[in-house]
Amino acid sequence: MPVSRDSYCKCLYYSANALARNITRMAEKAFEPTGLSPSHGFVLMTVNKQPGITAGEIADIMQLQPSTITRFVDKLEDDGFVTRQSDGKFIQVFPTSKAKKFDEALKSAWRSLYKRYTDILGEENGRELTAAIYEATSKLDE
Repeated sequence: MPVSRDSYCKCLYYSANALARNITRMAEKAFEPTGLSPSHGFVLMTVNKQPGITAGEIADIMQLQPSTITRFVDKLEDDGFVTRQSDGKFIQVFPTSKAKKFDEALKSAWRSLYKRYTDILGEENGRELTAAIYEATSKLDE
């Protein structure tokens, strides 16, 4: 019997990765008008919402490694969206005026992503799936 697309559909690893690839393509399309990747966009929205946040706090919120956040912040700083200030042993990240002006474009991209997947899945199904995935992620992180 040949291997088919459905051969691994009952495997969480396979299904979660397939979903991640699909939603990543949608997110990249939605954020394309901003010129930022979705991950950079979410980091910048986080900094806009909480000026002075540390890279460690961003990493915790984004569920990414601190070194990944440092690379994202490096790029955002190079692009003029954020500045860093030392506060003892912590580095705080602050949005620039450029970042604050850009916030609505980022939120628009996020809304576009939400609309795209809820148009396909249905709004209630999209919310339920998101909640179930987040709950599973939280349990698996314990």
